[in-house]
Amino acid sequence: MEPLTLTEPQPSPQNSLPTPQKKYNVLVGVTGSVAALKLPILISELLEIPGLKVRVVTTERAKHFYNPQEIPVTLYSDTDEWQRRLASHSCRSLVKCKLERRLLLWKGRTDPILHIDLRRWADLMLVAPLDANTLAKIANGICDNLLTCVIRAWDMTKPLLFCPAMNTAMWEHPITAQQVEQLKDFGYMEIPCVVKRLVCGDEGRGAMAEVWTIVEKVKVILSERDLPTQK
Repeated sequence: MEPLTLTEPQPSPQNSLPTPQKKYNVLVGVTGSVAALKLPILISELLEIPGLKVRVVTTERAKHFYNPQEIPVTLYSDTDEWQRRLASHSCRSLVKCKLERRLLLWKGRTDPILHIDLRRWADLMLVAPLDANTLAKIANGICDNLLTCVIRAWDMTKPLLFCPAMNTAMWEHPITAQQVEQLKDFGYMEIPCVVKRLVCGDEGRGAMAEVWTIVEKVKVILSERDLPTQK
């Protein structure tokens, strides 16, 4: 969990890393940690990187912590994948309902699949914050929402960065280290959490890395890797 303050310490100019020169697409995943409060700041800082396009995938629990009106990029959630197409297919009788379900299945086979389209669009994925629940899901291959479906279908030749964020007691549970290592074994890159006083009053490790740390890491990865330029 994260402090309620949104004040972010900034790196000194001499320590700031060079920005990538190509154009890249970054997909940000946000989960139900209090650190999701910092999503507007994170997106704002990412958009300062020249040539960067950003989209966001949110879990339902994460929506509790930020105002969507403060997110200046396209924001996707479960509704966009699971309910949008179904909403246009209503039925007024049992016979018609069965028929429409059959037609929907048939027509749906060629419909675009959002989680696949997003993984194709993105050059890099950043999950910040990654809460304990979603960490456990990813480590065990569970894909029961839009975000975890994107990650399960992720192109393993592209970088995926994750920023754990949870209460210190949850972070110190033995299974957390196992799950973090599992993600790293997959080839995902951890941006480690930090020691801080949390909203609950505890002080210890578990707070999400500072926004500037995350943004600088994104710059490093995009600068060092020979990623394809999006057209």
